[in-house]
Amino acid sequence: MSDNKFVKAYNDLMEHLYEIMDDTLHSVADAMDIAKEKTSELGGLTQEEINQVADFLMRDIEHAANSTPAVSSKDSLSEWFKFDIDLIENFALDDFFSLADKTRIELAKIENQAKLYHTYKSGDITGPGTFTCDQCGKQIAFKSTSQIPECPECKAKTFSRS
Repeated sequence: MSDNKFVKAYNDLMEHLYEIMDDTLHSVADAMDIAKEKTSELGGLTQEEINQVADFLMRDIEHAANSTPAVSSKDSLSEWFKFDIDLIENFALDDFFSLADKTRIELAKIENQAKLYHTYKSGDITGPGTFTCDQCGKQIAFKSTSQIPECPECKAKTFSRS
């Protein structure tokens, strides 16, 4: 597990968001606002930094909501992550996909059927998964919440989730 304060904030935000969504009938947006307040109370980050980490988390949740099957089996999750689920370290997978399911429902309510393309950039924080360099095609995989580096092959800074 990284000691990066942004990685910790991503995991804290996800945990708070899951608890809020599990206990109440808030929309994802309202729940995220509450989760950001709770994360802010922990200290260590500016509001701007918390907002940036919240954007990273929502990007990943929206991507999962649009990319994974409604019923997530271990095999379908492995396909989405592009590696064996058993390899994932210190990540609240059930919580994450519960949030993705709730986000999927909310997205359906607002009829957002357009396929979302999310660019991932060096320096962004992301949950586990496999990413492909937009320039050279090199794949990099993360087993836990991580900060995306430059491409180790060509030093490009943009990636797509594979």
